[in-house]
Amino acid sequence: MSNHSEPVHSKEPVIQVSGVKKQYKLGQIGGGTLTADLQSWWARIRGKEDPNLPIGTDTRLFGQTFMALNGVDLTVYKGEALGIIGRNGAGKSTLLKLLSRITAPTEGEIKIKGRIASMLEVGTGFNQEMTGRENIYMNGAILGMTKAEVDSKLDQIIEFSECGDFIDTPVKRYSSGMFVKLAFAVAAHLDSEIMVMDEVLAVGDMKFQQKCLGKMSDVAGQEGRTVLYVSHNMSTIRQLCTRCVVLDKGKVIFDGNVDDAIAVYMDTTDVNVVDYDLREIGRMSSSAGKRLRVERLTFLDKESSVFAAGEPLRVRIDWQVMQHFDAVNMKLNFHYRDSTPVGITHPVTLGEAQPGRRYSTVFTVDTSIFSEGQYFFYLDVFERELANAACLDKPAQEFAFEITNMDRTLPEWSSGWGHIHFPPVVIESNEVN
Repeated sequence: MSNHSEPVHSKEPVIQVSGVKKQYKLGQIGGGTLTADLQSWWARIRGKEDPNLPIGTDTRLFGQTFMALNGVDLTVYKGEALGIIGRNGAGKSTLLKLLSRITAPTEGEIKIKGRIASMLEVGTGFNQEMTGRENIYMNGAILGMTKAEVDSKLDQIIEFSECGDFIDTPVKRYSSGMFVKLAFAVAAHLDSEIMVMDEVLAVGDMKFQQKCLGKMSDVAGQEGRTVLYVSHNMSTIRQLCTRCVVLDKGKVIFDGNVDDAIAVYMDTTDVNVVDYDLREIGRMSSSAGKRLRVERLTFLDKESSVFAAGEPLRVRIDWQVMQHFDAVNMKLNFHYRDSTPVGITHPVTLGEAQPGRRYSTVFTVDTSIFSEGQYFFYLDVFERELANAACLDKPAQEFAFEITNMDRTLPEWSSGWGHIHFPPVVIESNEVN
């Protein structure tokens, strides 16, 4: 827990990162296959539109470089549960990819002692055509385990994953929740000295999330293995991690106590941004942004996203459609600045949408129910009713804003009182007996 958060330097280092930089050249590769990359290259040579880019992508970014990591030094010790936090684009996922040897650093050196089991996104390391059982054995083989060693862990993995009835079914038929359960069970139970987790628990249900956090605590504490955990959920960071690193613009800006790290992270929240270009921003899922893409979100009538309590919060959302939809729905998911959920807006149905057209939608939110403090929200665009929603777009971007209390009849608001200002209570009777 966070009160034991000072690193124990007498422990054995298992990861040493020295002066690591990672530079990407924007727009040059990334079609997913050699064929797609060749198609994109040939289109650019002829001055034609890239057939593999989403509609509306700004090709002016081609050839520019982006420094995802810019001089990172980090030592991780055996048995630590290290949290890695930071805003979107800070370099968290890039660091984990380097540690997992998915990509190589542009500069610097990484030394790792032990085998790494990684869960960087749903389905990493799984073959869609193979059954759950076959994928367990394949992941064991990748880690260098024998069949007998995997056999000894098999029953534990299947029991933990709660996928026993479907373990001999091809995983391409699994729901995203089942996929996460099996993938986590494999990563947690196979013989690896280091576990690397990137926000994957956000897909599972709450009960399973707590089960996973308990297992990760056991892995780091009782089994002496090392856990690296990236999350935007500060409550899980507090629950699991013994030490925390804050990344910002590709650099480590804090390394130490968990609560202090969270305070530093919160200070990086920028409430002065009122216009977000979302065309190049990553998405929360692999399917998001393919058939419908949100291009921009703008706070209207504001020079900063700071609102007096009760002042309407108005945002304009510009989006483009690539195919016909009978009904497009949107909602806003509100969180407190430490990622504690506050609530969601009632889903709004925007009606029919035609392919090739651009739309602008304006939301107005009543801020009078919020307490003072900093908040953010995510945008969720989906098809049909919420119970069976198919995600159309969900930009991996938090939109920050702040509420200030201009009503001086109320005392200064304490964070311990919660996140909602209730309207005045109506007294129906006050009798003396």
